[in-house]
Amino acid sequence: MAEQIPTNRLINETSPYLLQHAHNPVDWFPWGEEAFAIARQEQKPILLSIGYSACHWCHVMEHESFENEAIAKLMNENFVNIKVDREERPDLDQIYMNAVQMMTHHGGWPMTVFLTPDAVPFYAGTYFPPEDRYNMPGFPRVLISLADAYRERPEDIQKTATSVFNELQRSAATVESTELLSGDLLETAYRGIVKNYDATSGGFGGAPKFPPAMTLEFLLHTFDRTGNRQPLEIVDYTCRKMADGGIYDHLGGGFHRYSTDARWLVPHFEKMLYDNALLSRLYLHYYQVSGHDAARIVVEGILDYVVREMTDPRGGFYSTQDADSEGVEGKFFVWSLAEVKKLLGDRDALLFASYYNITEGGNFEGENILNVTRQMAEVAQAHNVTTEKLGQTLNRARKTLFDERERRIKPARDEKVLTAWNGLMLASFAEAAAILNRPDYAEVAKRNAQFVLENLRRDGLLLRTYRDGQAKLNAYLEDYAFYIDGLLTLFETSGDLRWFTESCALTDKMIEEFWDDQEGAFFYTGRSHEALIVRSKDFFDNATPSGNSVAADVLLRIGLLTDNSDYQRRAATILRLNAAALRRYPSGFGRLLCALDFYLGTPKEIASIGSPESEETRFLIKEVWRRYLPNKVVAQASPTNQTANSLIPLLRGRAQVQDKPTVYVCEHFVCKQPTTDPSELASQLANQATAVS
Repeated sequence: MAEQIPTNRLINETSPYLLQHAHNPVDWFPWGEEAFAIARQEQKPILLSIGYSACHWCHVMEHESFENEAIAKLMNENFVNIKVDREERPDLDQIYMNAVQMMTHHGGWPMTVFLTPDAVPFYAGTYFPPEDRYNMPGFPRVLISLADAYRERPEDIQKTATSVFNELQRSAATVESTELLSGDLLETAYRGIVKNYDATSGGFGGAPKFPPAMTLEFLLHTFDRTGNRQPLEIVDYTCRKMADGGIYDHLGGGFHRYSTDARWLVPHFEKMLYDNALLSRLYLHYYQVSGHDAARIVVEGILDYVVREMTDPRGGFYSTQDADSEGVEGKFFVWSLAEVKKLLGDRDALLFASYYNITEGGNFEGENILNVTRQMAEVAQAHNVTTEKLGQTLNRARKTLFDERERRIKPARDEKVLTAWNGLMLASFAEAAAILNRPDYAEVAKRNAQFVLENLRRDGLLLRTYRDGQAKLNAYLEDYAFYIDGLLTLFETSGDLRWFTESCALTDKMIEEFWDDQEGAFFYTGRSHEALIVRSKDFFDNATPSGNSVAADVLLRIGLLTDNSDYQRRAATILRLNAAALRRYPSGFGRLLCALDFYLGTPKEIASIGSPESEETRFLIKEVWRRYLPNKVVAQASPTNQTANSLIPLLRGRAQVQDKPTVYVCEHFVCKQPTTDPSELASQLANQATAVS
């Protein structure tokens, strides 16, 4: 008889990560009241396991322990077992990661937390091996010890749980800083950040090294504000080193999650939507500042990869691609020298291998990760060819290897659509459409906005996740803030008023659902959310920006466009609450520092009056987006659009000059001379001029 495959309750979930565990012999529950009711009834502790689909060590622990019949038996007999996808439930991940870090002084995934039936942690860790090794206790020994302690020493368990709960409550409290918001705070933050700069390889700190997109964005702001070239040089060098390294996919575009070394050579091979959203926007702004074609090529490489590999036919953006394929990390992405020679022929292979540092011995477990260690001119000279000839050879070779790679078994893809990460990617596509003059990117952005608003909103509330036609889970602060940012950027670049009105409606809903009327700033979960053991706030910009950082930014921008002082007051409250932390830990607040720079500066308010179909209008708008202006708002409308005039004070009373498309460049609603000439507009955007009313 055929062996019966076990099936647990996760089979009814939509998360690919949870579905990966649906046939474990572990009796997994999704997070929910059913699991906690059983725990209370049977007086059992809860084993909470949190991970995500692209997590390599999550897959390792599943294979070693959760597929092991004997270990599963220990889990089922002694615990109620709950599996959570951290990307669907960042609220739970945030709370219990805080507990892991309190109890172990480190964190990561897979996260393994043991809870009382009241959901309070009493023991925590990350990856556990199936037997004692790596100076770590084996998972079976941990399970047996904790089950015995829970039965035989309940007072000790309760004492630990109470202590952890109290500490979690304390950490969730908000204390307003007495620090003043001033330019000195920005300068101090800049000096603190550059102390950790790696002048050899770019980036900050040592291995493992994560792409510091938000910190580099702040350095671009610093260059724009001060004219100091040092921050620009740091951005320039780091962007070039990352794009040359193995962390960038030189054949298919897109960045891998992080580098395991300090040189950006050997990545952890998963690709995350949020990384590529943040990095594409960084390289886009770097291109505006530098004009370097290499930066534009990286932007288009990332966005074309997202269109090709990470976009649902209806317009949503998928979440991740795994590091592994065929059970081997990185197998899809690496090459042997013999393979390259066979595909390209000796002459082309010689040039390709020389440029991309491909050797017989390899640089990763006997294989080669493509990376660039020499400039094209140097390689061309070494092989006595022109740089033009070398460029043609490389283009041809990349296409050949890419086509061959497409025949390989691809890493698994997590096809859930997350509202927050889609908002980050939407903003990047919208800006790229305007800056790079790519109407196809504008269409991608528009389709995404339509998809999310039609499929991830119910009864006025955003939802967190969508897959296979099913949307669920109340959205978190980051979902609202990031998607408002995306919609607002789409309005500014397209002039379509629909996206502005949608962003305003979501902003009001965000305030209603998440704002803390007592202490200020936004909670991570909304009023409509289920009650958890802690209702926390998140301020640190980690792998993604915090919801409060992006909320402060969009409140300032929409507040400026609408002349809404309440929005601006709330943004200032968030900044004041974090002023002391910005000074002490600037590397953890890259996005919030950008918002502070906007708040302390004099943002340009740019009003364009003209038919969006007019070629003259497009020439003027192109001039607006050609240059790097980090602190600005842009409003566009046709001269007869009364709705836009009523909603956006910046547009009121603005008329065309001599019936031609006209742009007004203003600060604090005081405007320079209106202009119909792109060269005059360029001058106004670049220099201070005498203001006229």
